[in-house]
Amino acid sequence: MTLGDEIRGHLPFLRRYARALTGSQQHGDNFVHTTLEVIVAAPDEFRVSGDTRIDLYRNFHRIWESAFIEDGEASDEGENPLVRAANRRLARITPLSRQMLLLTALEGFSVEETAAITGADSAMVETLLAEAVDEVDREARTSVLIIEDEPLIAMDLEQIVRDLGHDVAGVATTHEDAVAAFENSDAGLVLADIQLADGSSGIDAVQDILAIAPVPAIFITAFPEKLLTGHRVEPTFLISKPFGRNTVRAAISQSLLFTPQLAA
Repeated sequence: MTLGDEIRGHLPFLRRYARALTGSQQHGDNFVHTTLEVIVAAPDEFRVSGDTRIDLYRNFHRIWESAFIEDGEASDEGENPLVRAANRRLARITPLSRQMLLLTALEGFSVEETAAITGADSAMVETLLAEAVDEVDREARTSVLIIEDEPLIAMDLEQIVRDLGHDVAGVATTHEDAVAAFENSDAGLVLADIQLADGSSGIDAVQDILAIAPVPAIFITAFPEKLLTGHRVEPTFLISKPFGRNTVRAAISQSLLFTPQLAA
């Protein structure tokens, strides 16, 4: 298997991670594209750990670090103003600690692997993770609409949402019910399964909801690689099944950063 083949299998998940950091499919993909260009230009410098996935994220981290931590925000003047404002907010609230949370909670890296990716030692990773959790707990509270047709998963999501200090605006199991529930609630965030009980699409339901009000949405699926292909507009925030509490926590935190009231 060639290096390109090895990297290709990890790209959907790197793209998910990139957009979770930036809140933008386009902006996240630009970072991934730049990372790949750097690897192509200097392939001999790619392998450090012997683990292709770790080395891929390590190279991405170098690009992200130079653009966001040293400069404070991305230099792309054409980016959406809301995204630029959110990136400035990220810089103010310790983006490196939030990156540690995403690497461990969203991407499933261990503390040791996260240390190898970021160049920090394990003790620093654990310290930054604790800071990230504190930051998340200080985020503004909101009301969450859950679109999920599996009762046990819906119950788990309800409990996680409430434990994080948010309210549950309602639970819907179909496209039609989801739109109606949103119209009759004060939901400021949507958690949506991709495939719903009646065969309808959670993505279609969220698109109709966004036509009513521009709230952030987080999608949940057992097959993220089927959605993250780069061939169409994709969800910015995506959670893989099965998920854990910290995964949902990290996704909610990141998504709320890109709402107008928090990004201003």
